[in-house]
Amino acid sequence: MKYLYIILLLTISTRAFCSGSDTLRLTLTDVVEMAKGNSIAAKQAATTKETKYWQWRTYKSNYQPQLSLSGNLPGYSKTSTPVIQPDGSILFQSIHYDNSALTLNFSQSITATGATIYGMTQMQRFDDFDRHNILYNGTPYAIGFSQPLGQFNSLKWDKKIQPLLYKESKQAYLEAQEQISITVTGYFFDLLLAQVNLQTAENNLANTQKILKIANLKFQLGKVSKNEILQLQLEQLNAKKAAGTARRDVEIATLNLRSYIGQEGNDKIVLVAPQFISQMTVTSDRVLAEAFANRSDAIAFIRRIAEAKRDVAIAHGQTGLTASLTANLGTSNSATTIPGVYRSPQTQQLLELTFSIPVLDWGRSKAKIKTAEANQQLTEYSVEQDKQTFKQQIVTQVSLFNVMREQLALTAEADSIASEKYKIARDRYVLGDLSITDLSIAFTENDQAQRDYVQSLRDFWSAYYQLRYLSLFDFEKNEKITYK
Repeated sequence: MKYLYIILLLTISTRAFCSGSDTLRLTLTDVVEMAKGNSIAAKQAATTKETKYWQWRTYKSNYQPQLSLSGNLPGYSKTSTPVIQPDGSILFQSIHYDNSALTLNFSQSITATGATIYGMTQMQRFDDFDRHNILYNGTPYAIGFSQPLGQFNSLKWDKKIQPLLYKESKQAYLEAQEQISITVTGYFFDLLLAQVNLQTAENNLANTQKILKIANLKFQLGKVSKNEILQLQLEQLNAKKAAGTARRDVEIATLNLRSYIGQEGNDKIVLVAPQFISQMTVTSDRVLAEAFANRSDAIAFIRRIAEAKRDVAIAHGQTGLTASLTANLGTSNSATTIPGVYRSPQTQQLLELTFSIPVLDWGRSKAKIKTAEANQQLTEYSVEQDKQTFKQQIVTQVSLFNVMREQLALTAEADSIASEKYKIARDRYVLGDLSITDLSIAFTENDQAQRDYVQSLRDFWSAYYQLRYLSLFDFEKNEKITYK
């Protein structure tokens, strides 16, 4: 029963606003869902998620066979070109031709070694318009193999890091959704407090006017002093000022909430105070376990270490001996017709080993490697520090949530007592059994208790959604938070 009076007061407050069919009654759950579906923050989060998805698709394509068609059609040219004569002089010779070509290329990367297998076929046509000649040159087929030796293998490292980045982006999207819940909860209780303040101010004004009328009758009978009349008049003025301020606060808070959740139209928004208070029990160990399993930060810890190790591998791959082995086998031919190109083509072969060895670099290679290794060590220390901060934040939030739940029960009881005390004080004053000073004290305590209760509601639900954000786990349903 300790919440009964409070719930009744807030219900009456909302009904007072609900005159007319253009009133929109919203609960905290309604507001959170609207924000997740319509807010600019939600659209930004969805766009970021889509961008990360297509980056992931780009990465995946690097490991698939690549097939491309290239060429120049036409390759027409009519100009003059300098030609060096046997005596060393230059004669400008006019040329008029079309040199067109088409090439079909195929390639496939090998992740384990960083090698590339490739193949191609090509057809080229040369038209000499001055001499009325046509010549075809082609490569019916050519296959090759290229293997870097002692170099950085980007495919191998991307396969370790890119899946972490993609998973991190998906969890970051869930966190963005939960952050929206936290933000919109603040806007919700800003407006709820403003509406409660307005209803309280209007009730106080009405009560003060009634008491002032009774006091005026008592004053005429000589039962109260002029000072009490002046005090009540002052209370009435303050109540009018409070009502005006509350109306302004309601307009501002309504505009802020409407803007954030993307709610269009001029419907009056009336908020319904949360009546259900979660009784879920959480422990630091359980929340920490879920946080390390679900949060993007936990994935980032692993990814940052992997990136630091990759940078060391890059430093090693760019220093010392680097070499590349290339081999290919194919056929080529020239003819005056296209079928002639494919008739008895000549074999072409290539085997090549290129290498580079630094002979004297004044310690540059060693410095690059040592720098990368030092950065790796620094990253490991930074990650360890961030883990400690991560844990401390969660432990603090769990303690805060449990405290806020207890505080909510206490403020609800305090509000009920203050309200009952004010009613008794008001009745006693009417009966002449209480001073105006004591009535003012009860009046102030009642208003403050109501505000404290709404603030306690705000603190509790903010802590509730903050706990969801930090763990990406719904402890009410005992399941991970996911979005389709």
